[in-house]
Amino acid sequence: MSPSLTLPAPAPAAARKRRLLEILGAAAIAATYVYLVLNQPADITGGPGSASALIALSGFLVGAILLIVAVLPTLPASTVVLIPVALVLNIVLGQFVGSTLVPFYLDAIGTVLIAVLAGPAAGAATGALSSIVWSFFNPTVLPFAAGAALIGCLAGLAARHGMFRRLYLAPVAGFVTGIIGGVVSAPVAAFVFGGTSGVATGAIVSAFRSMGDTLLAAITKQALISDPMDKAIVFTVVAVLAYALPRRTRLQFPFVRRHRVLAGTSPEQGS
Repeated sequence: MSPSLTLPAPAPAAARKRRLLEILGAAAIAATYVYLVLNQPADITGGPGSASALIALSGFLVGAILLIVAVLPTLPASTVVLIPVALVLNIVLGQFVGSTLVPFYLDAIGTVLIAVLAGPAAGAATGALSSIVWSFFNPTVLPFAAGAALIGCLAGLAARHGMFRRLYLAPVAGFVTGIIGGVVSAPVAAFVFGGTSGVATGAIVSAFRSMGDTLLAAITKQALISDPMDKAIVFTVVAVLAYALPRRTRLQFPFVRRHRVLAGTSPEQGS
């Protein structure tokens, strides 16, 4: 079993500290999201040099760091090594699929994989970090960091509550997650970005706009079409990947053992 990277503090104090850091991290990400939606900064997509981009980058980065610090004592080294791989996977797939005529994104496979193996906080941090790193190559991605973090959090909660113990439950959890994520991302796409960055998803928005829908209505409808199917595919792919891992490898992850995330793993005592 891979050792944790830091020595655990006494259990009650450590648990309270982790919970506080998780709350602060989530609050920082949520506050940044609210700032973007309320202020609708037009220069956010101009790159990290703009004031609004720096504010967004700082808020999302602080939130992601707090989440990472919260879960770091509980993560085996194997999970920490996987996080950079997950970031690259998200960015490469997201950039490629976004340039095709497929009305999906597939930019959250790495995020959901970390969430399933390490829990909601690790998944949220991975989602936010993916958008932050990706924004240096594609600035339009940065405002969606809160939505990416939410996807990671919801995936971790679904894993905790047994939605990956049966393969057929994973796409159901993904579909529901996609609905929630689509509703959250729609205001950002409408007010901050003015649409969607994908070729196919942008075409769907244009179709609804031609029917007389407002920008927000058109983007929300597009999100409710694309996002649930996208996340259903992502959750299914992650479930297949997780079960493809040798059982011994799966048991290296404390979150998987503790909550019996996957069939064939035994729970540990405690939370």
